[in-house]
Amino acid sequence: MTDRLKGKTAVIVGAGQTPGETIGNGRAMAVLFAREGADILCVDRDIARAEETAEMIVAEGGCAAAWQGDITKPDTAQALADLVKERWERLDILVNNVGIGGGGDGPAHRLEEAAFDRIMSVNLKGMWLTIKAIVPLMREQGGGAIVNISSLAGIAGGNQVAYEMSKAAVNRLTTSVAQANAAKGVRCNAIMPGLMDTPMAVAGIANATGQDQQAVREARSARVPLLGKMGTAWDTAYAALYLASDESAFVTGVVLPVDGGMSSRIG
Repeated sequence: MTDRLKGKTAVIVGAGQTPGETIGNGRAMAVLFAREGADILCVDRDIARAEETAEMIVAEGGCAAAWQGDITKPDTAQALADLVKERWERLDILVNNVGIGGGGDGPAHRLEEAAFDRIMSVNLKGMWLTIKAIVPLMREQGGGAIVNISSLAGIAGGNQVAYEMSKAAVNRLTTSVAQANAAKGVRCNAIMPGLMDTPMAVAGIANATGQDQQAVREARSARVPLLGKMGTAWDTAYAALYLASDESAFVTGVVLPVDGGMSSRIG
């Protein structure tokens, strides 16, 4: 532990994870931030998953609690902001990690309307509602760091148009929030993970396609330029740690690829 977030408070929205063999982005960020000294509120729609993350942190000697909330509902976002004020009076870090895909998504000519509405509601509207509820507190206190988890799909792809559009919109939401709040000291940045070995990605694809998880891993890794290997949730977490810490005090409006070089490859 190097105390890079010592004395800071952090809300990780989407701190639970899909069950699987590896660790997910939200849990990895929550655990790493706690190891670096932050007090963590683990937020998830599935309270059992949020509690599991909080329990892991406490077992390591960190400070964490769990809270259940569906961030697609405006009342939930405001209740979260009210809870933060009651618990800490201030909030240093907000991480927006909730995201879904699949379930009727596809190319534009096959995408189902219900899937479009659901994915946009969770991936984009939910993130905006959370930011809308939390930003006034950060502006009032004179600063704060927001980290949005986007995806490489926001600038590439062609088979999941709703997911791709939602993540492209998250990138623009990030830059807009950064510009609108820079004068108040509130920073907003995003991370675009590429192909990651997380339960949602690997187990989700394997279950949806009937493939063996190891076969999915090998196929995804083969597409990555850097060493021919997928990243992990810890790669996302360490990027988020930098953007959430005072080390990035002069960084805002950045959309950072964490993708093993995939976004730099053309052709």
